[in-house]
Amino acid sequence: MTTTQSAKLLSGVPAINKAVFHQIRFDAHDPASIIVMPDGKRVLILRDVELMRAKTQAKADEVHCYEDFEPAEGLSGDREIRAAQATAVCLKRAGVTSVSVDRSLPMLVFDACMRAGISVSLDVNLGVKDRRQKDAEEVEALRTAQRITEGAIRMACELIAKTEANKNGVLLDPTRPGETLTAERVKGLITAHLAEHGALGEHHIIAGGPEGGDCHNGGSGVLRTEQPIIVDVFPKHLESGYHGDCTRMVVHGQIPDEVKKMHATVVEAKAAGIEAIRAGVTGEDVHRAVIGVITSHSYHTGFPPEGSPASYCSMPHGTGHGLGLDLKEPPLLDFKGPALLVGDAVTVEPGLYSMAVGGMRLEDLVIVTEDGCENLNELPEHLDWK
Repeated sequence: MTTTQSAKLLSGVPAINKAVFHQIRFDAHDPASIIVMPDGKRVLILRDVELMRAKTQAKADEVHCYEDFEPAEGLSGDREIRAAQATAVCLKRAGVTSVSVDRSLPMLVFDACMRAGISVSLDVNLGVKDRRQKDAEEVEALRTAQRITEGAIRMACELIAKTEANKNGVLLDPTRPGETLTAERVKGLITAHLAEHGALGEHHIIAGGPEGGDCHNGGSGVLRTEQPIIVDVFPKHLESGYHGDCTRMVVHGQIPDEVKKMHATVVEAKAAGIEAIRAGVTGEDVHRAVIGVITSHSYHTGFPPEGSPASYCSMPHGTGHGLGLDLKEPPLLDFKGPALLVGDAVTVEPGLYSMAVGGMRLEDLVIVTEDGCENLNELPEHLDWK
């Protein structure tokens, strides 16, 4: 009678596949496999040029290169196939007959295992809980990333608030005399600010007026006085690989009454969401606390029905998402959101959007604790940054 020997397997390029990176806490730009053997031993397989570093830095009991597990037909010259072959041979030599894998397993590795007679089963939760429950080192990495993010947002909001407007209500660029201030220019200044602090932001949202009425519109063109401007920045801190994510609002000049009302509602909704957060509460519970405030002030939820007037104002998205090595991770703060765990890092970002007025969104990052949460944000929530 054959005894089943089961192992756990995660495979991919650590620099891209954050599930693999999180398991080994080692960065590399070539494919790697981390195998948790039946006896609990952690075996890492990666490219030979990474071997010396990995032996001292990676979270693994044994570290090998592809060449340590060469199949009878020889290793392929294609590095991804090579890594898959070595992974299958390693498993076979260890007597492993089945592996449970996470949701990101490359098809090449799946194929190599099946050819070697090793059965493969998907565990949709493999690695998910580990990544959700941030340890102290990860929380500090998030804190640093959020501090850098807030610095960029403060710079942008103060720049917009303190500049001048021409007779047509268009803002002027204080750093380039004679030129107008555009969303693209502010994004460029944010990118430069982040780079100076060791962070990379591939995309930012600077959406003013009606453009902000579409919640994920990145914003373009000239910025105007007396309009709400969404400033949403979500970079990666290059040293740690962890993300920051924060949104604040700015209005240049006089603040319209409807904008004040939208702002007050979103401030209250964010506070209600944060107040609802603690371990064991579901993401849906938090979302319902937020939309309860939204609807209590006569605003809507969901996208505008067809034929709605431009003044229709609603919150069409969920309350927030997990954050870490990826910008968006489990859990969701939304309908069907799961129970929160100690160490979850989640954004709380209620918003209101009207094509007539613009958008209004405020976003904080919190760490879930047993009896509440720790807010990593320090920036004020106001609209006037003078």
